[in-house]
Amino acid sequence: MKKQIAVDHFKGKSKLAKALGISPASVSQWPDDVPELRAYQIERLTNGKLKADVPRIEQVNPV
Repeated sequence: MKKQIAVDHFKGKSKLAKALGISPASVSQWPDDVPELRAYQIERLTNGKLKADVPRIEQVNPV
């Protein structure tokens, strides 16, 4: 999940941070991709409207 997509969905970093129970500064420190556990949390908060990018096993361990 890209950080900007999450920020746009929540209408700002402050609102995203509040929904997650963290500071806006923490959100600002994220790289372009939302940290994995936060992405799952956002997926749940949005009832699946935003999806955590889950690497498939084949991508992690190609045969």
